[in-house]
Amino acid sequence: MDALAGLLDGPRARGAFLLRMVMEPPWSVRIEDRAPLCLLSATRGEAWIVPAAGEPVLLRPGDIAIARGPEPYTVADAPGTPARCRVAPGGVCTTSYGEPLAESMSLGVRTWGNAPDGPATVLVGTYLFDGEISRRLLDSLPALLVLPADARTGPLLCLLDEEISKDEPGQSVFLDRLLDLLLIAGLRTWFARPDGRPPAWYVALGDPVVGQALRLLQNDPARPWTVAALAAGAGVSRAALARRFTELVGEPPMAYLTGWRFALAADLLRGTDSTVEAVARKVGYSGSFAFSAAFKRVRGMSPQEYRAAPSDAPG
Repeated sequence: MDALAGLLDGPRARGAFLLRMVMEPPWSVRIEDRAPLCLLSATRGEAWIVPAAGEPVLLRPGDIAIARGPEPYTVADAPGTPARCRVAPGGVCTTSYGEPLAESMSLGVRTWGNAPDGPATVLVGTYLFDGEISRRLLDSLPALLVLPADARTGPLLCLLDEEISKDEPGQSVFLDRLLDLLLIAGLRTWFARPDGRPPAWYVALGDPVVGQALRLLQNDPARPWTVAALAAGAGVSRAALARRFTELVGEPPMAYLTGWRFALAADLLRGTDSTVEAVARKVGYSGSFAFSAAFKRVRGMSPQEYRAAPSDAPG
């Protein structure tokens, strides 16, 4: 599993919140749901996204915006339109005075808005959960990025727009996969840009030597790796791998492996019911005692404390 696949592993399994928003001006929706990641695209008309900090950004048909939480932002017909609706944590929709809107603005399956034939249609896909693997990638993104319409995402957007209001067997899973594909395409496009600033390990995945070593570590973190074994798997000498890995990734292979193991462990602790013993073995420890001691040294709390802590707590 590479880290881009790992980004989607949790949200894909748990489901995402998808909605088509159909609006008649003037309209403005304040998003305060604290979701870790949201993908928005205007399929008809235009929309402005006004972040908590920074300049408003215009979203034209086919453009894709990726908003990284938990900071709030506003989606509106114009930057200065006062917010008339608020989306709170859990997807609860109210007026700015707290009056419920979920039923009064419902326009059908996964469709919501103030006019069934409004000139502006915005698709919204919200990932409700994040994790340590996700953060290794998402922390390198700006709070808001907008990608212009292109041939890679266009067909996916059309299919999502066509399918989002259907209510057929397996539809939620089908829509999740479409959203995942859009996000992957968007992130690939963003990181390929000169101003994309991907993390060093993401760039290093394209290197024939270091990329192979990274995939070996990511796909089998429980194996008792040594630099020599990793070098043999990558087809180079131990010294050559250690030097090139550190140069491209910014840390030695074993330091990267430790970080990857504990990111996986953190997600397993909060995202599954696996025992600490089982988590320990999945990330390369022979038992829970050594794992717990190492986890506390790295994270500042025991695995049990980490599992019990709120998901937004440091650690």
